Amino acid sequence: MEFFTSAIDTLKVLVIALGAGLGVWGVINLLEGYGNDNPGANAHVR
Repeated sequence: MEFFTSAIDTLKVLVIALGAGLGVWGVINLLEGYGNDNPGANAHVR
């Protein structure tokens, strides 16, 4: 029974780490998307 308890604890840590990584990746993607809304960045002046 000890093995299952430690295995479940390890899986909890892995799931939390995976969720945190996906959350950070999602926030970065959102911020990159908002960067395209700046009209000054698209001004092509000669």
